[in-house]
Amino acid sequence: MRFQKAHPAGRRWFWVGLLIFMTAFAIVAAAQERVQDVELYTEGDDLYLEAKVDFQLSQELQELVTKGVPLYFTADVEIDQERWWWFDKTIVQKERTWKLAFSPLTRQWRIGSGDLLRPEASLEDALLSLRHIRHWRIGKADDFSPTEQYRGRFRLRLDTSLLARPFQVDVLNRASWSLATPWHDFQFSISADAPPR
Repeated sequence: MRFQKAHPAGRRWFWVGLLIFMTAFAIVAAAQERVQDVELYTEGDDLYLEAKVDFQLSQELQELVTKGVPLYFTADVEIDQERWWWFDKTIVQKERTWKLAFSPLTRQWRIGSGDLLRPEASLEDALLSLRHIRHWRIGKADDFSPTEQYRGRFRLRLDTSLLARPFQVDVLNRASWSLATPWHDFQFSISADAPPR
């Protein structure tokens, strides 16, 4: 029995197809950032948000922050009320930014929002504040009707606009410096929220 040799063009297309498949697989495997869960609840007169986010810092980002360059992470939340006669009405549009910093001199990790940075024992401990966002006040409960259903979306991203200017230029050339979850859609109503804590 004789075997025919594959045509050179056929072999070329096979390798091109394999390369495309492997590239697509690598992109999907690398896209690990995602929002696992979002919960809204009322406490007193206010509405609060809690979220669980799954992400890892790339090796390059870890090296950058351990050299003393702070990283900034911003969470965005938007909540709309559907209106059949007009465009949806935006009830909430907020963002909150955390600063992650490391001091090579004291070997101390710090994280926080605003001017208050609290110390943490390790990078993993510091990242817990971003992976488990808790008790974020996003609005007044009176702005929401118990008879209405609301739509919302949430995401967490590395805020590269707050990096030092030389690093902002590098972001364009470094894919490993981009970190952002896709928008996570959710629905809720005040009457279905968890009881006050």
